[in-house]
Amino acid sequence: MNCLTQDRDYEKKARRYNISLFPIENDCLVIRGVTLNRLAQRIGKTPFYAYDRDRITQRVKDLRRSLPNDVSLHYAIKANPMPAVVQHLASLVDGLDIASSGELRVALDTPMSSQHMSFAGPGKSDSEICQAIAAGVTINLESGAELERVARAAHESDIEARVAVRVNPDFELKSSGMKMSGGPKPFGVDADRVPATLRQISVHGLSFQGLHIFSGSQNLKAEAIAEAQEKTFELTYRLAESAPGPIQALNIGGGFGIPYFPGDIPLDIGRVGENLERLMYQMRARLPHTRVVIELGRYLVGEAGVYVCRVVDRKLSRGQVFLVTDGGLHHHLAASGNFGQVIRKNYPVLIGNKVQGKEREVVSVVGPLCTPLDLLADKMEMAKAEVGDLVVVLQSGAYGLSASPTQFLSHPPPLEVLV
Repeated sequence: MNCLTQDRDYEKKARRYNISLFPIENDCLVIRGVTLNRLAQRIGKTPFYAYDRDRITQRVKDLRRSLPNDVSLHYAIKANPMPAVVQHLASLVDGLDIASSGELRVALDTPMSSQHMSFAGPGKSDSEICQAIAAGVTINLESGAELERVARAAHESDIEARVAVRVNPDFELKSSGMKMSGGPKPFGVDADRVPATLRQISVHGLSFQGLHIFSGSQNLKAEAIAEAQEKTFELTYRLAESAPGPIQALNIGGGFGIPYFPGDIPLDIGRVGENLERLMYQMRARLPHTRVVIELGRYLVGEAGVYVCRVVDRKLSRGQVFLVTDGGLHHHLAASGNFGQVIRKNYPVLIGNKVQGKEREVVSVVGPLCTPLDLLADKMEMAKAEVGDLVVVLQSGAYGLSASPTQFLSHPPPLEVLV
């Protein structure tokens, strides 16, 4: 099979499984101009995560073209907190959003001004609150009790605290992979209680920055995102009447999803941008001094990353072929199906140094852990692999290593590289 035929076959498979079209060279995956074999040699061992900086850059450029010019783009560090990735994105986006003191330290190491950072999440510790106040980061208040703790810490440190209210709206983002609003939630202040919270901000003399209204994540339906955004703006107009000052920033979250599984249709970002431009036109007249923020994580980095492990054993058990690798769910919980999937589905997995291969077979890819949950691919067709070949899990740039139980069975952690 010549290279041109391989490329065409891979493109057909990529479209069928909705996976990122990384280039291939001599049937080997290429990450930012480096073949996977060469990259594995350069890193020195498997397993590892590799992130393609050019793909991250291009995703941001594509978003800039699709979204209104006056919308600010923030990166949610929780999607991938690797310092090199965050450093790279800090040069491309307008702000960073954090969810822990660890992420705060990573963010503060970048050139990004702390005035363009926000801290969200329930259960912030007193230490984290003090750190955020000292750094000048906007704290997204999750409850009335948290407001009191922030006010107390600000008074004790004699530093003015910048705050916004995270709102739990009375609607949800339909068809989202993870719903974050619309009912009883640990996140944010219920919409009907927000006016009282806003009054308390004024009483305590805190610096009011705005609102954070986030309703869901991992959504591939432009119409659902458009509907949620419309309801978000309507809610903002109502809440603005109770605000202790101008709403300087309105964080409308994101929710933009990426395709993982056969049948997934990529999000039509153009339609999302067109609808948002209409909403922004209305907002410019009603809240002319408000800056609108889109906060994205997975959408910026998810398709730019791969997880790579090596076949260490090939076994046949009652007619079924198992490829046993040196990686598994302890490194990539999401690919194993144990990170929120109700019904397990296979991530896009292939043999990275034999993308097409001369022979094909149906195999299951498992890791070295003593549990049947350690499954990276269940009865998938891929190139016939031997010991030493490289298994690649695509769509692995977000919620990979940092969302996995790396201490399980005490195996060494994988490396991470930004290529």
